[in-house]
Amino acid sequence: MTIKTKKLINAPEDIIPEFIEGFVEVWPDLLTVEGPTGRAVVARQGPRDGKVGIVIGGGSGHEPAFAGYVGRGLADAAAVGNVFASPSPQQILDAGRAADGGAGVVFLYGNYTGDVLNFTMAAEELAAEGTPVRHVAVTDDIASAPYARRDERRGVAGDFFVFKCAGAAADRGEPLERVEALARLANDNCRSMGVALGACSLPQTGIPNFEIGPEDMEIGMGIHGEPGMRRAPLASADTVADLLMEPILAELGLGAGDRVAVLVNGLGATTHLELVLLFRRVRRCLEEKGVGIHARWVGEYATSLEMAGASVTLLKLDETLVSLLDHPCRTPALTVGAEPAPPAGATRSTRQVRTRKASAVQDRSSLVTTGSITPKRFRAMMVNIAKAIRQNRDWLSQLDGVIGDGDHGITMDIGWTAVIADLSKLPHDATISETCDVMAQAFLSAVGASSGPLYASAFKSAGAAVSERLNLDGPAIAAWIDGMSNGILARGGAKPGDKTMLDAWAPAAKAAIRVADKGADEKAVLQVATEAARAGMERTAELESRRGRSAKLGARSLGHIDPGAASAAIVLAAMSEEDVTFDAIPPIKQG
Repeated sequence: MTIKTKKLINAPEDIIPEFIEGFVEVWPDLLTVEGPTGRAVVARQGPRDGKVGIVIGGGSGHEPAFAGYVGRGLADAAAVGNVFASPSPQQILDAGRAADGGAGVVFLYGNYTGDVLNFTMAAEELAAEGTPVRHVAVTDDIASAPYARRDERRGVAGDFFVFKCAGAAADRGEPLERVEALARLANDNCRSMGVALGACSLPQTGIPNFEIGPEDMEIGMGIHGEPGMRRAPLASADTVADLLMEPILAELGLGAGDRVAVLVNGLGATTHLELVLLFRRVRRCLEEKGVGIHARWVGEYATSLEMAGASVTLLKLDETLVSLLDHPCRTPALTVGAEPAPPAGATRSTRQVRTRKASAVQDRSSLVTTGSITPKRFRAMMVNIAKAIRQNRDWLSQLDGVIGDGDHGITMDIGWTAVIADLSKLPHDATISETCDVMAQAFLSAVGASSGPLYASAFKSAGAAVSERLNLDGPAIAAWIDGMSNGILARGGAKPGDKTMLDAWAPAAKAAIRVADKGADEKAVLQVATEAARAGMERTAELESRRGRSAKLGARSLGHIDPGAASAAIVLAAMSEEDVTFDAIPPIKQG
């Protein structure tokens, strides 16, 4: 019997808008909300003309990160995503536009696939509007990759130090290139290591993301409820502190005369008493090496909902970083020194934003009409997909909880719900290609995480592949499936065998083209593609993950089906059975 956790929430789908509303009401002198998405929390006295804008962001569930670091002298705006999911490009754009003072904008975020994809897409659009943008993806988590591949490491609690230093540099009036360089300096000098004693649970499911015994702990976990790099017997506070400190000290090469800043961070359900015990041992470890502590913070600064556990972060200091850490700031989660006052004469101009060009209307008279999949039938297929994803949502999230953060089913359900809502507003004579464009924008706007950009690119690519068609026949539906695969490949960079959604889409596309070339009709093409996708999904259990959050688990990802491949198989199954009632569509079971 699965025991669900208890949370003080209202409707799960309203949790983030309600959080943002309440958060700015707690801090009305510091914060406001700007932009049509309602997801950009902005400092009232932060953005100003001539100053580099600092935009931070990521998924919710890490409070006080990320909105808690918005204020005077630190971040100018934060883009707030759904729980454990990156904000969408539109949400990031709202934050970027609000922070822009004409001197450029720096995006700061954790090094996760979803964040990288979404912030990159937002930066591309912001740059097209004329705003210079720089990125720094925080990579402080030692456990997630060896030093030789440190650019693959996750960003965990080290965000705290990178945000602080970059925010100070911008507030002091440093130019864009210098702010970026100082953020990278902080990132390069920052190392973290964490331990989890218990799992967390998403508000939508109330089910712990992973199981852990009463005498066990997860070493090197992420901040999204992911399992750690390895499991070990529960140990004393001093032993755990030594375990966390050993790799940090080794990588930073700390010795007598060095100075550091220390962050002992709670993950959501660890008492301050326990955190102080960890700091006590951390201080002694540093003292034994002759390393001085310039600044220290002990508490909750980057949490993982109600996860029990803690992390230790050290920032190796030089005079430049010391001055940035000591620079005054005032935010809901961090105040340093006396509250800084805006420079005399500081102003904030209203920003002019380019209007998005309307899509060109297709000439329907020139479109190919052969094939039984009409635009109306195609929309019915999309409705079937949304229903099938909803039916399998919890299963998909359970798959993701084993090797990821447990939100894939929820994320896909949000995306497909948004798709169906937007399709209901389309003209009845909209073509399949136009329908795909609307689906892409709907998915991208509703879904952060990696699925948003990947499926948006897939829909765009698939729609372009059949842009000369009104109806779809066998070769055309094969081209559409191949377009989906190509769009994912182009945007995400994964390849077959990496244990991703591509391991279902790629074999489905290959099989579809093969039988279409032999004269198969659209029904037969879909059936073969569905079978290939299912087989590809099942084969992912034999693969070690090389992409996304589960890639950090190494061999621990073996034996588990990839949730992205599973949802891809569901999509194709629902398309091939679009003319049956929803209740007759069998849920896909783990093989």
